[in-house]
Amino acid sequence: MNLKVVLEECDDGSYTVYVPSLPGCISEGKTKDDALKNIKEAIELYLEPVEDELISFEKPIFAEVTL
Repeated sequence: MNLKVVLEECDDGSYTVYVPSLPGCISEGKTKDDALKNIKEAIELYLEPVEDELISFEKPIFAEVTL
């Protein structure tokens, strides 16, 4: 998977990086390389499913609808 990220240099020379297509997915680093490494980890965590949000298909429920 390829995602575009935005690197912004801070006043102190460090970098903030975020993923426009993943709202709230943001990280930082002292160098560009650190920031890119950190955003990769943030993306993995962002995309990792949360157990509470997983749909269980072990016992499906079937229903009919009429249109």
